[in-house]
Amino acid sequence: MLTKHRVIVTGTAGGIGASAVRALVAAGAQVAALDVADAAGREVAAGATAQGPGTAHYLHCDIRDRGEVERAFAAAAERLGGLDALVNIAGVERAAPAEQIADADWDLMFDVNARGTLHTNQAAFAHLRERGGRILNFASAAGVMGLPGCAHYSAAKAAVLGWTRTVAKEWARHGITVNALAPGMWTPMYEAHRARMSAEELQAHDTMMARAIPLGGRLGDPDRDMAPVLVFLLGEGARFITGQTLAVDGGLMIP
Repeated sequence: MLTKHRVIVTGTAGGIGASAVRALVAAGAQVAALDVADAAGREVAAGATAQGPGTAHYLHCDIRDRGEVERAFAAAAERLGGLDALVNIAGVERAAPAEQIADADWDLMFDVNARGTLHTNQAAFAHLRERGGRILNFASAAGVMGLPGCAHYSAAKAAVLGWTRTVAKEWARHGITVNALAPGMWTPMYEAHRARMSAEELQAHDTMMARAIPLGGRLGDPDRDMAPVLVFLLGEGARFITGQTLAVDGGLMIP
């Protein structure tokens, strides 16, 4: 249980983020749920709170904007009475052949996925440095293995991994653990990725995934497969784990 744990979660309006809010509240945590999709974000927070036993409240926050992040984190910490953990899930994905990637799409990948990690982690550090805590950054197998058609996304997620390993070493003296997760989950973002494929490409993709994922041949379910891992990583059982990239993907990243 995470009773009395005070947690900020980013990217909570859908997918893994919404699942995380529900799971952490169900484990007893007090959650500040951040996103830019206000209507969906409020609905997720209200729904989780209605189920309890913890609570969630929603705050608008664009993680690309340092000032907005600092204000949102300050407001969240004030309402929660402090901060024990950050779960940074917010991210975006785009697809294009490497030779056709536009500057605007490259900038978007790095502004949200990499710069957003910088902003949220630094803002969390300001609240955690005196008493320690947990930071979980969401990366991707694309940042480890590469993902054809998504070189800019892969590069930004690789930056998240390098950042996570480094600050895990720097901030350990403050009692802060920092880990990255590489999820293999079936999410709305993945649905959008599939929607861009032709029928032939989709068939080839599904055949490839069936071979690549030993456990079941397809991506996992966020509620069943990812949420319990997050609860564990924020609990006492994970106090001696830091600087790691934890793949929750049915075996997709097995070397």
